[in-house]
Parts: sequence; C-alpha cells; structure tokens
Amino acid sequence: MRAWQLHAPYGLEALKLVELDEPEPGPGEVLVRVRAASLNYRDLLIAKGDYSRRLPLPLVPGSDGAGEVVRAGPGAARFAPGERVVAAFFQRWLSGPMRPEVRATALGAGYRGMLAQYVVLEEAGLLPVPAHLSFEEAACLPCAAVTAWHALEAGEPVARGESVLTQGSGGVSLFALQFAKLRGARVIATSSSKERCARLAALGADATVDYRANPEWDRAVVELTGGAGCDRIVEVGGAGTLERSLRAIRVGGLIAVIGVLAGKGSFDPMPVIMKSARLFGISVGPRDMFEAMNRAIVEHRLRPVIDRTFPLAELPEALRHMEAGAHVGKICIEL
Repeated sequence: MRAWQLHAPYGLEALKLVELDEPEPGPGEVLVRVRAASLNYRDLLIAKGDYSRRLPLPLVPGSDGAGEVVRAGPGAARFAPGERVVAAFFQRWLSGPMRPEVRATALGAGYRGMLAQYVVLEEAGLLPVPAHLSFEEAACLPCAAVTAWHALEAGEPVARGESVLTQGSGGVSLFALQFAKLRGARVIATSSSKERCARLAALGADATVDYRANPEWDRAVVELTGGAGCDRIVEVGGAGTLERSLRAIRVGGLIAVIGVLAGKGSFDPMPVIMKSARLFGISVGPRDMFEAMNRAIVEHRLRPVIDRTFPLAELPEALRHMEAGAHVGKICIEL
C-alpha cells in the first residue's frame, strides 16, 4: 500500500511517499481502507518539526480520515465489512475529561496515521459516517469540527442570542460559525480581507471585521456588541491574538483557547482577573462528544466547507497551500 512517511530531519522535503505492507488488525481492531483525509495546522507543525522534535521517526502523519471497513480483528464486532467509518482523533478518549494516557492515542503523531491507503484503528475509536456526507466531508470532522463543537459546549452550551466571535476562515472557525448559528447565536467573524469577510457573511456571519484594514479589531467587536463585549470567543490565534480577545470579551465571558496560528509569546493576565474572564483550553474532544455533534450534523443536514482537495501524491503541495493561508475551509486529500 502507499503511505506518506515523515523522516528525519523534518521539513516538507522529509515527507516521502513509500510502499508499506498492508497492516493486520489485532484484537479489538479494524482494518480500514482510507478514502479521504483532511489536514490540520497541527500536520504542518509536525512536518516542519515545530510540534515536537521527540516524535518517533519515520511516522505516518495525518489525524483525520474516513473510509470503509475491510475486516475486523478478533473480538471486534461493531462494524461490518463495507461500512463507512470516520476515525476519532484520540482513539481511546471515549468520554469524560482528558486524561494523560489518552494523549498518547492521538493519530498522526506516532500513534498510527491516516495518510495511508490502509490503517488499523481501534474499534472503539471509530464512528459511522453520517449518511449525507461524502468521504471528504466526513474526513473534515475528527479534529476541527469536534474542537469547534467542544468550544461552544465548554462550561455550558452557547445560548440563543449570545454573541460568538470567530477568528479567520480555517476549519475550526468555520465549523464554529456553523454550529453557533445552529444554536441561534449571533456570530461576529474576523478575517484578513474584504473578500473573505464577504465569504464569511455568505456562510452566515452576522457581522465581520477585516483585521488587516482594522488592526484594533477588538474595539470594533466591542462596538458591535453595544459596548459589552462578546459572550464567547473561539480563540485560534494564541498569544498573537489573545490580548485583543481579552479586550473583546465581556465581563464573565468565556474564551475557548484552541490554537497558536498567530504565534507564541506571552500576555498580560490582568484583564483575565479584571473581567473575571474564563479561559478554557481545548484539545479536540471525546468520542461521545463526536457522536452528539454528528447527531446535530445529521438533523440539520450540515456540510463542512471544503476549500480544495488534492490527490495523495500532492501532500506537500497541500501543506504549502495551508502554510500560505490562502484557504477558506478544510483542505482534503483523496486516497
């Protein structure tokens, strides 16, 4: 079978398309023929060596994928051959809070990876694909969609009429926009151009802010909320945007801290104290949260926004497309 492997010493040029033996499922495991994968910013960080330099190399990258069951190992009976399935990001996080032992089962960072034509996965770490979604659309769900769902469920579910701020036009932010609208929330979306703001408005954003034309976007957000600030912010920028998010949040509001797209650094914690703001760190979510999200996706016939699909052989080009920041929505790989 064909698979991508990341070799030392990291970098996109260290990604090699290789031939590997088809794996065999063990007890409680399932062999899946991967039909589509989707990329996350984490995949770019891993490839470049910016995620961790202690990963076991060579590794098959990619955390998100969907396909069909080929055969099950001993004792695995949840899925029949031919069933369409999607893999959970953390194979052993089934419910409840995050635990240290769960982190080691994250796909694409040494514990198996989805950028291969066949992969063995844990039976408990698989879910049925919603019937109305394609393999590419299903492959967008495990990381970005579950993360966005978690961000809107953290502490308490976002309520109808509340204001939610999303940042940019990547996968997590677009899923957060879609899910917040399902809840009846008012969405304010930031982006980097007038054209992208128009695209976000077409996808349902109630108001948009071009942060390049308006670098003090936090002031604009406060004005758009009548001076109160947002009830909830889906923070994907990290230290590069967190300071302004703290200015844009209302007193007692919640900031779901997800990514580091705007770079690392430090921030002044005083606004957290003065506003009694709640910062909630989110690392995807458990399988039962994925299942709840899928029920909502099926009920509302929601579809992920896909920017572009690349063939398997063009993974490095797909990652460069992500690195350029030119995408709106998810970037997929067809296997």
